[in-house]
Parts: sequence; C-alpha cells; structure tokens
Amino acid sequence: MTQDFVYASTNSALMTVLILSAPVLLVAVTVGLVIGLLQAVTQIQDQTLPQTVKLLTVLVVIILFGGMMGSYLAQQALTIMTDFPRMTR
Repeated sequence: MTQDFVYASTNSALMTVLILSAPVLLVAVTVGLVIGLLQAVTQIQDQTLPQTVKLLTVLVVIILFGGMMGSYLAQQALTIMTDFPRMTR
C-alpha cells in the first residue's frame, strides 16, 4: 500500500461526503436565508418557524434525492470493499 493510494482513497472518501451532503446543505441554507428575510420584512419573531420549514424541506430533499445518494454511496462502498484485499497487502 503506497502513500499515493492512501491519498487517493482519502480524497475519494472526502469527495463522497461533499457530494452527498451538498444538496441537503444548499437547500437548508437557501431556505434559512429566505425565511430569515421574510421574518425581517414582516417582523415575525417566532423561532420555531425557520426550524420547522428547514426540517420539512430537508426531509423532502432526502426523499427526492435519497435513491441517487444511496446508489452513489453503495458504489463507493463496493469499490472500497473490492480494493480492500489489495490495500492490506
């Protein structure tokens, strides 16, 4: 197991985390900004409103894109498991 292989494996794992978390984080940030702007304009001071709306939109994104994210994660896991004997030699 060379140092380049370890770097490539670590890079692949970090990119997988970024790719899988990006849609959910982008939606949560966008909804948070929109709700914050609406609260500032309308002077609504309810603290549970942004949390509830963000929770529901993140849930919808996970339901819509969960299959795609799951298949990507399964592909990465399969790659790691097939390369494992080569890594341990």
